Amino acid sequence: MSKVTVKDLDVKGRHVIVRVDFNVPHKNGVITDDNRIMAALPTINYLTENGAKVLLLSHLGKVKTEEDKAKNDMSIVAARLAEVQKAPVKFVNATRGAELEEAVKAQEEGSIVLMQNTRYEKGESKNDPELGAYWASLGDLFVEDAFGSVHRAHASTVGIPTHLPAAVGFLVEKELNVLGKALNDPQRPFVAILGGAKVSDKIAVIENLLKIADKVIIGGGMSYTFSGAQGGKIGTSLFEADRVELAKEFLAKGEGKLFLPVDTVVANAFDDATDVKTVKAGEIPDGYMGLDIGPETIELFKKELAGAKTVFWNGPMGVFEKPEYAVGTIEVCKAIAALDGATTIIGGGDSASAAKNLGFADKFSHISTGGGASLEYMEGKELPGVAIIPEKA
Repeated sequence: MSKVTVKDLDVKGRHVIVRVDFNVPHKNGVITDDNRIMAALPTINYLTENGAKVLLLSHLGKVKTEEDKAKNDMSIVAARLAEVQKAPVKFVNATRGAELEEAVKAQEEGSIVLMQNTRYEKGESKNDPELGAYWASLGDLFVEDAFGSVHRAHASTVGIPTHLPAAVGFLVEKELNVLGKALNDPQRPFVAILGGAKVSDKIAVIENLLKIADKVIIGGGMSYTFSGAQGGKIGTSLFEADRVELAKEFLAKGEGKLFLPVDTVVANAFDDATDVKTVKAGEIPDGYMGLDIGPETIELFKKELAGAKTVFWNGPMGVFEKPEYAVGTIEVCKAIAALDGATTIIGGGDSASAAKNLGFADKFSHISTGGGASLEYMEGKELPGVAIIPEKA
């Protein structure tokens, strides 16, 4: 797949609408992690340096109430954006109307207008055709550079490019290249590691990876549903009774290539536990819950990772937010980071947070900026925000 990219567009003097992912974590009006802003800079800088008049659109958080609106105001992003690049940034506290239209009309080459949160508009998530057409009327060209949003058919991701010549930015181009190679032409052995709480969140990705990966390693909360499906005792661990038959199917399909924990760290309470110990998988006592993989499992997973040339990791091995149950995630992270000559990919989400918090971010080949989008891509699903961008002629 070879999409039209920003470099294929003649941008000088043109109004270019760029869908970016500025959905940054923030608390009390302070951005706590500006990685998504920094990731958008190559495309923004390329456009401003080549004389484009740039209009940036992004959502920030969930906006369902007036309180959400106040909390997720894009002005904090505008302030940070102005600090990290040279072009002048004008923030417009509106998503439509005269103020926005006049700000865009008055733009000079190489300048930036950042519009207020796209989710202030109720029609955004419904891909309202009128809203998409209105936003498109503000520009001459469209660039999709928000990989974290391309799995959603929203007005800002699909509605606008319905009306304008469109391309992908550098960030989305890189995501598609890296994930596409892992999916369609991986260097082998290809090992996938999946964690997190629920099988139901990852059914399609497990199914697809069992077809294309050489090994699939399962950890985290969802491993207890597999353990239950094998007839093991899992105490009060996370368990999806309605997914047991599916887990049995996966176990049968993945025989010889699907690897599960062999021991687990358990506790007699999620918070304030008075007894924490390690037991064999499938032998969790009543009243105890599994909260991390055990030391034998860590060694098993390290052994199965040895020699891998492509690794895709999504989902922690335990409740990594609590230091006492973060050991499995830390050790898996270290093992992947230490692989020599391998393409190592983190599919966004909690795994990306873990790698960054542990200081391993620069040890991975690629950390996806879109957890949901990267998972859907690895499922083999079409991403609406990518599908709408034309292929190169």
